[in-house]
Amino acid sequence: MDELKMQTGKRMRFGNLEINPALSPGILDTATWDRDAAWAAVQTVDDTCWMALIEAAASGASLPADPGFVLHAPSLAWHEGTFYCLASLADEQQVFLAIGSYVDESVLGAPIGHKVIPGAVMVTPSAINDLSSTALALYSTAAPVIDRFFRLVAPDKGPRALGPAPRLGIGTRMTTAVWPAIWQAMAQGGFAANAIQNSVRELNFLETLIEGRPAEKNIAFGFGAIETGYTGSSYEGLWVAGVLDALKTRRVSENPSGLPGYGADADHIQVKRGADGLARAKRLLDATPYYSFYTLDVSDVLDYSALAGSPDQADLGSLSGLQDLLAYHQQPRRVGSFDYRPDYADLRRLVGKYGIALDAVGVLYEYLCSLKEGVPFDLELSIDEHPNDVPTFDCLTSEAELIFVLLEARRRGIPLTHVAPNFGVEKGTDYRGADGLAGFEARARSLCGIAEHFGVMADFHSGDDLSAAARQAIGRATGGRNHFKVSPNLQLLFAEVLAEHHPELFRRWWDDALAYAQREAAAGSAFAAGCIQRSDTARPSSHDALFHNFSFAFVGRRDPDGQFICREEFYALSPAFYRAYQECITGYLLELADDLWLSHPDLE
Repeated sequence: MDELKMQTGKRMRFGNLEINPALSPGILDTATWDRDAAWAAVQTVDDTCWMALIEAAASGASLPADPGFVLHAPSLAWHEGTFYCLASLADEQQVFLAIGSYVDESVLGAPIGHKVIPGAVMVTPSAINDLSSTALALYSTAAPVIDRFFRLVAPDKGPRALGPAPRLGIGTRMTTAVWPAIWQAMAQGGFAANAIQNSVRELNFLETLIEGRPAEKNIAFGFGAIETGYTGSSYEGLWVAGVLDALKTRRVSENPSGLPGYGADADHIQVKRGADGLARAKRLLDATPYYSFYTLDVSDVLDYSALAGSPDQADLGSLSGLQDLLAYHQQPRRVGSFDYRPDYADLRRLVGKYGIALDAVGVLYEYLCSLKEGVPFDLELSIDEHPNDVPTFDCLTSEAELIFVLLEARRRGIPLTHVAPNFGVEKGTDYRGADGLAGFEARARSLCGIAEHFGVMADFHSGDDLSAAARQAIGRATGGRNHFKVSPNLQLLFAEVLAEHHPELFRRWWDDALAYAQREAAAGSAFAAGCIQRSDTARPSSHDALFHNFSFAFVGRRDPDGQFICREEFYALSPAFYRAYQECITGYLLELADDLWLSHPDLE
């Protein structure tokens, strides 16, 4: 995007978007936004600094300091006699430095610039080579370059497929403000996580921001129509910001067995109804080629009436090979404690509900394989959400449904690693099923046992508002083998800490939430009217229903010209705020982990 750039002081223009990149993380698909300035900064560094860096890198000593840049030791990696290191420059750009004898032919591709270091002795961890042509090269941190670094230089340092392993899925609406706590909690608790995660509703396409186009519309489960992209981040930029933050922080070498792995979840890649449903889903995959985890959400194309209707009226869509499917499923099976013996009518109904969705999953799986070109990835099928006119407890996933779906995935050659059934978890409330927590735990035990039978991990979505008792029920039911996703609560906790440290900004945020709720109430939303009625508008609080449900839009809100209104303010707060927020989030994540896994010592 260099051709789109025009510098305007600390702010820069990228197409129609004007931002300060240093205060706008998660937007651009690179952290090197001014290549010329980056190379000029590196050239001012004295050669003695580079020679000291060579020696320190080989010996494992502390890396040298320079006023012009900060070297991030956790990122340092050797490859074929060349070492690579992530560096932050004084203008807060981030770049890769490489020093070796063949840096101009690096696996990272063409450098921004390179120079010979006169008189340098190239020292590697295993040898000392007196080379007259030891050179330094500078590389950008554009997404393809970072991807090559992970694939070809340091595979242990990037996000990767972890398979059906227990983990947290942590929504990262606040990007660089939340990652320090995530890495700390993962290291302290010893658990894995998808530490880069936002849903289709929360992110923008980068081109939408660059071109200044209005936000696209979507439906939020349990809420209604919304404008997407309300975090302000892009699909492309979130991955770049997240993996670079990990490279700066995660010291894999400090733990002989390695730190718990982390993944990047392209969450809720939706297949929507309509002729362009698959095309839009493919466009979302095109924007997330380097993620390691893909959640395919087919909830919108399920036929929720099929199970209650006549089997002969079931919409079988374009499903081919119906007779083969029926014959495959009519073989009696014992799955865990459940006898799976559907008759012809049952199968027709199951095909009616899930057939079109499973066809779509097959198409998207093949498309992903072509995008990933052999790079492993985790694949989740999400069937937990439902249209707002279908009550949650009217479409709980049954044992027969889950077995049917997982058998079909196996029959079709779709290697799912995760599945998210409808357990009865809802956004905005603790578990409220008529069967109580005992019923919830029994359902979780049964469905998770079925998933385990197929070598698949069950995933609990939208767990932010579940009580400790409900989370502990999940832990008991699964023996600690579960994947548990949260997202909004990390932003709500941000607001709670913000109210203490920066009350003026919090008040503007709360006023925006109130105005949003009032607009919705005026348009006829009984839900919005109820939130306003239950809130004390004279005493703004991050804990009331109004803020809980209507605050999400403020951070990434844009004006009619496509410019962010206030997002940069959230990344220019006091150090005391960020320290307090990190402490708050670390404690929250460790509490989740203890409820879900750490209290289960037999978990391998």
